[in-house]
Amino acid sequence: MGIHYKHNNNKNKMKNAGLYGDSAGQEVMDFRWGRSRGEEGIAVVINFLLANARLVLGVGGAAVLGIATLAVKRLIERAGRAAEDEKVEQKMSESWEELGLVSASPKSIRKGLESVVMKHVAKATKPQKADLCQPQQQKSSLNEKPVNAAEPQRPKSLQLSLTLQDRLQQYYSTRAALVPEVVHRAESLALDICIEVQGFLHSTNPDMPLGEMSLGGSLLDDLQVVRADHACLLVPLQLEPSLWRLIPGEETLLTHPLHWMVRRVNLEYFPRGRSYWDRFLVGGYLSCRALVSMLSKAVMETMNWPSLSSTLDCLVRPVLGGDELKLEIRPERGDTLFISVVPVLREADVVLTAQVELTQPWDSAWHLSLYPWETQRLTQLDSADQGVRRALLKTLKAVCRHCPALRPLTAAPLANLILHLSDTDVDWSEGCLSGRFQQCVWELIGYLEQGVLPSYFKPSVNMLNGVTEEEVDEMGFMLYCAVSEPDILLI
Repeated sequence: MGIHYKHNNNKNKMKNAGLYGDSAGQEVMDFRWGRSRGEEGIAVVINFLLANARLVLGVGGAAVLGIATLAVKRLIERAGRAAEDEKVEQKMSESWEELGLVSASPKSIRKGLESVVMKHVAKATKPQKADLCQPQQQKSSLNEKPVNAAEPQRPKSLQLSLTLQDRLQQYYSTRAALVPEVVHRAESLALDICIEVQGFLHSTNPDMPLGEMSLGGSLLDDLQVVRADHACLLVPLQLEPSLWRLIPGEETLLTHPLHWMVRRVNLEYFPRGRSYWDRFLVGGYLSCRALVSMLSKAVMETMNWPSLSSTLDCLVRPVLGGDELKLEIRPERGDTLFISVVPVLREADVVLTAQVELTQPWDSAWHLSLYPWETQRLTQLDSADQGVRRALLKTLKAVCRHCPALRPLTAAPLANLILHLSDTDVDWSEGCLSGRFQQCVWELIGYLEQGVLPSYFKPSVNMLNGVTEEEVDEMGFMLYCAVSEPDILLI
């Protein structure tokens, strides 16, 4: 028994496609309770509830089905906590009466579910909303002017829209946006690490053809939220154009649009050994895993980290035990900063990254980063119409980071969601922030119901790949509640 969604069974957690530096298999929900009495009858009622809900709700019913399932689960858990069998029957009877499901039609089932769930949500969020809005209410009362009875009153919907607009702006400034001084301090520290790693590699491997190292990711693009705690150190590899060819994933045996390969060519004229990178060839292709392994030994296991820590007055050490090349920096003040060391290959507007954690189990596969394309497109659109797409993206990222139910939604799917909306909605002015925010909530519910959020630049790539069924249920429930009570996302 469970709610079945059409999404991939990949057991890996969703990761941001690109250089964000942000860094589960499919399960059928199994409701268990400890008492045997009445189990068969309860199961029949639950099956009847879900079957009728599916019949009524159709294509758009995933969110309400999620609410139905969680509501029924809550009722069963409530019954399971009773001390005596009589209390079980009494609790279950009261619960079904509350939902109005006894001898009810499918239409009344849906209405009862929505009213009960929203009643509990409103009750739970009322104190938090009152506390959060108190300073704003005090400020408005000081400047409040007497209302003339003859003056037309604003429509209720407009008042709600303006209130949400103010709440979003307050949330952005207090919860999403980072203090410039904090960002500058993190960037300066990351740059110091970059200079030290580059100098060490040049001195120990002078024949390795590397370009100028640089920092990248959301910290440098003003897209990081909540804390300045991660960045990317980009290590560009210089390949001879006549000896190497970048092959799109669709043209390889992998057939994955984000898994590219780097083939060694012209071996008949330029045999192996003409290029420094020939030592990492596996089956005629440049092995991503072999290259990452070399850098791990050359940097992570060789650099004198205690000496570097003493020089920079902070603790610097490699994060060992995984495929990712990552450094941990703990300054005397401020948040811990993680820096991912990412080898990259560039050709025109194509950026390939050596991230084994994204391309495993294929040792020779390279990852096509869509992050530069997404960031550039968002910037271009906002520059053209003075839009708030980037501000909306940062707000949504902060909401998902603060809300446990929405944490599986990382930066990449949210960015692609906004890019898709930009093709259909023309007004992205500052005054429309609340409208676009609510629309994102609606669109996410639809994408979760389908189990597919296509990549903006690669439609064959599902940005929800790897999200489990249980996570979909929890996210759908939270977002559906936010349709009527958007403030629950801004707590």
